[in-house]
Amino acid sequence: MMSFEQSPDRCWFWIFLAWLVAMVSTLGALFLGEVMGYTPCVLCWYQRIAMFPLTLILAAGLFPFDRRVVRYALPLAVVGCLLAAFHLALVAGWIPEAIKPCQQGVPCSNTPVVWFGFVTIPLLSLLSFSIICGLLLATSRKGAK
Repeated sequence: MMSFEQSPDRCWFWIFLAWLVAMVSTLGALFLGEVMGYTPCVLCWYQRIAMFPLTLILAAGLFPFDRRVVRYALPLAVVGCLLAAFHLALVAGWIPEAIKPCQQGVPCSNTPVVWFGFVTIPLLSLLSFSIICGLLLATSRKGAK
């Protein structure tokens, strides 16, 4: 008898949760940009480039369920996580002025949205990518036979 942790149902659930996080993040980014009128900085655009395809890739892995979707989604999620971590470090002031990537347009250190005094868009992005990475890794570990 197969344990529940290794069942395809559990793996499908992890991928579904990863897709849900990617979808909420994508809709949130579109809401902030298109409805609220916030112009994204260069690093925000790069993070969007990593996040937006995840909604399609993860959905394609759900119907029919294909555990191999982790191979395609995890590299995008890791790159997005690294970009978000760099962006968060830039906003926090841990990155020296000379390394700043945003020389034209909206400055990457600009934080137009701050909730509860510490929640910024780069922090939300890092949380989203980290959760997606964690769920994808759980799928690949729990689903191994």
